[in-house]
Amino acid sequence: MDASSPVTRTAQPPTKGSVSTVSTLATLLKRALAVGAVALAAVSLQPGSATASPTPVVGGTRAAQGEFPFMVRLSMGCGGALYTQQIVLTAAHCVNGSGNNTSITATAGVVDLNSTSAIKVKSTKVLQAPGYNGSGKDWALIKLAKPINLPTLKIADTKAYDNGTFTIAGWGAAREGGGQQRYLLKATVPFVSDAACQSAYGSDLVPGDEICAGYDQGGVDTCQGDSGGPMFRRDNTNAWIQVGIVSWGEGCARPGYPGVYSEVSTFAADIRAAAAGL
Repeated sequence: MDASSPVTRTAQPPTKGSVSTVSTLATLLKRALAVGAVALAAVSLQPGSATASPTPVVGGTRAAQGEFPFMVRLSMGCGGALYTQQIVLTAAHCVNGSGNNTSITATAGVVDLNSTSAIKVKSTKVLQAPGYNGSGKDWALIKLAKPINLPTLKIADTKAYDNGTFTIAGWGAAREGGGQQRYLLKATVPFVSDAACQSAYGSDLVPGDEICAGYDQGGVDTCQGDSGGPMFRRDNTNAWIQVGIVSWGEGCARPGYPGVYSEVSTFAADIRAAAAGL
């Protein structure tokens, strides 16, 4: 795909209905072209930034075994989270339409993808967000052949948690253009207002459907292969709650270009209804 075509942050070429159908800024990458984790690119801190990020690192911090037990790796090169023990919530651009589908393998229960303890379960059905056309509505559900006996990640159904500092995690590229990571990486990123995000992305952003997060000077971000994975934080009971789904961005961890996530609270009712009928 040429540099002017927008693509997702998955590990495979864009699927049907991805943002390749939408006119966007040059080199926009929906986070889906190389398999794998959270990108924390080495970027110099720029003086005068409104928000200061942690010391720049490459590759992020490795998550501990069991730290995020709801995390799922999908065989098409995306991430996801256990919405129920038998349904994975991921990004619409990670799948190709809705219907019966036994081609996807979900890997769970480990931070090391090579671990012999990994739980692997095949898909049976996929539901892509109704009306998805590559702009907004970037969510999908994957039903598994059998339940995975691990904790699930609840979703935000109000905008009360669409602020503050979020946790991101995945097996995607640890630098722009990099490959899959063996180990689950994690990082934290701050909320970015719709106004600030629109100043970077203009009309490509769908404020009602999307939420942005990242540092002004870049350096910490999700990247290719992280698509579909969750962005989450603690709720008022100190439990993890999902507020975003990794969707797209210009490159990875570039200054002035925060990550863009599907805003879960906007679609919570639709997700619940779809899951009930899956």
